[in-house]
Amino acid sequence: MNIFAKQFRQVFFVILVISLILLSAFVVSFPQPNWEVYIEKQILDFPFAVFLVVAIISSAFFFSLLYGWLQWSAFKKLEERIDLLVTGKDASSEKTKLTAEFVSIEQKFQQLEQTIAEQKLAARRLVLEKTESQESLIEEMVSQERQRLARELHDSVSQQLFAASMMMSAVNENRESHNPIETKQLAMVEEMIQQSQLEMRALLLHLRPVPLNGKSLKEGIDELLVELSQKVPLSIHWTVEEIDMDRGMEDHLFRIIQESISNTLRHAKANRLDVLNVWRDDFVILRISDDGVGFDVKTGKAGSYGLQNMHERAIEIGGTLKIISLPSKGTKLEVKVPLKQIEDEEGSHG
Repeated sequence: MNIFAKQFRQVFFVILVISLILLSAFVVSFPQPNWEVYIEKQILDFPFAVFLVVAIISSAFFFSLLYGWLQWSAFKKLEERIDLLVTGKDASSEKTKLTAEFVSIEQKFQQLEQTIAEQKLAARRLVLEKTESQESLIEEMVSQERQRLARELHDSVSQQLFAASMMMSAVNENRESHNPIETKQLAMVEEMIQQSQLEMRALLLHLRPVPLNGKSLKEGIDELLVELSQKVPLSIHWTVEEIDMDRGMEDHLFRIIQESISNTLRHAKANRLDVLNVWRDDFVILRISDDGVGFDVKTGKAGSYGLQNMHERAIEIGGTLKIISLPSKGTKLEVKVPLKQIEDEEGSHG
């Protein structure tokens, strides 16, 4: 209310002074007026002179009150906008109407709002960049640790399992006893070693996925499956077409293939693995199936098959992932990704 009182006093005295000046000008213009007429004349039962003084003071009071209230309202809205800025809210939608002498205040205030908005945007950008940088750093550290674990497992456990497998083969070939119980036990030990080797290769594939390194998806799949068919006791068949797609999509599909094969080696106990990657009706179709033990999709161990990771990768490239599996009936995984304008070149291996 201090602003209101100040404005009121200023306008009141201005109007009062103007009225006195006008009255003085009237007296000067008519140097010998008949004052008795003005004194005796009455308006609303008041002497004219008294009425004139009251009218001047009342007018000054009314107009100063009106002007002061308008200015106080404008400053009140300005104060509300400042409060919004202080609390971090957007005040740009609130417009303040000020008289001409205060237009510069409104302009400066708008500049202040714009500066604060730009600073907020810059701060959010910095937070986002910091978050992304931290996430990238964490991903890099996790990747390096996975690589280190994979190297250690390959250089120690994997080599020891290979040596144990060779020793068991030599024992079975050179032993003279044909005791059925002993034969059965040795066969079980050899099978356990082979299964451990299989799971170790699957674990290494999971920990240290093979990158494409500039190769096309077809070349990467061919190379991966040829190498696996030489190292694991599994019949692998595949049909892969040369499909024109961006590198990000190729990388995600290749990682899905590796994850699926890793899960098959670790859990399925399969004898046959089939991989299909083709383009049909504006869709890239990736299908991986095995004849293993399978699982109940509704109540089974979907998590142990790493489906969540593959599902997220499929979504990231705009695709869908479906899985069909039944106990003792094998498992079939299918990824479909929409893709148009692709050259269809087919290659088949088995």
